[in-house]
Amino acid sequence: MAPESMCALPPSSRSRRGPVPSGPELGSEERTRFFQHVRKTAEEARGGDQFLLRRQALYLAGYDQAVDTVGWLEQQQKAEKPDDWLTHWLSARSMAAVAARHGDLDRMRHFISSTLEDDDVGESANLNYWAYWIGEGTHPQLSDDFIVGATTASWQGHKLFQHLVKGLAPQQGFFDLNVHTLWALLAIRPTLLRTPSSAGQDLRARMPVLLDGTGPSTRARRELEGIRYAIRLAEA
Repeated sequence: MAPESMCALPPSSRSRRGPVPSGPELGSEERTRFFQHVRKTAEEARGGDQFLLRRQALYLAGYDQAVDTVGWLEQQQKAEKPDDWLTHWLSARSMAAVAARHGDLDRMRHFISSTLEDDDVGESANLNYWAYWIGEGTHPQLSDDFIVGATTASWQGHKLFQHLVKGLAPQQGFFDLNVHTLWALLAIRPTLLRTPSSAGQDLRARMPVLLDGTGPSTRARRELEGIRYAIRLAEA
């Protein structure tokens, strides 16, 4: 999938001849070499000053479709012994994201229940993390400290709201996290539902389908019910 910034660009005025791929592609040998290099980078990135490099390398390695990818990532996680809350939180989030991409939804659900629910610090960190990478921040951050150092009042939430509504696809591994993050966002920014927007209209229109397709006993279902109630309050 192309980045959002590229999707917004106008189509080329000069069409290419013949059948062509929709984007850059690597051959099987090139992909193998690429992921071998990414794994080596992750394995060699040790020490506090290499944490960001290692985390990003592990995240990229999760896109490898090799049969041993999940097992290798689990070994890498066991080899880490984070000595502070933020490092542990970021590692857990990255591993949950990789596992979800490979079809293991239980790890993502465990991440939500163990580090976000009933944890104000974790909930705020999750929102700050999303908001920054979606482009809510006005200044570039040179370290991850802002995730727990900043308050959620430092950003507005309109871009994040739009992004999360777009990501409400039950068939995707990130669905539970998207629902929970949207639920938490609307809890602190209820005005997002009162301000007319295409994202708000889309959310209202899709709620019946989302609820019909979500199991009645799941956390996602309960949080979708909460979102529907917030919509009704905003329209009252």
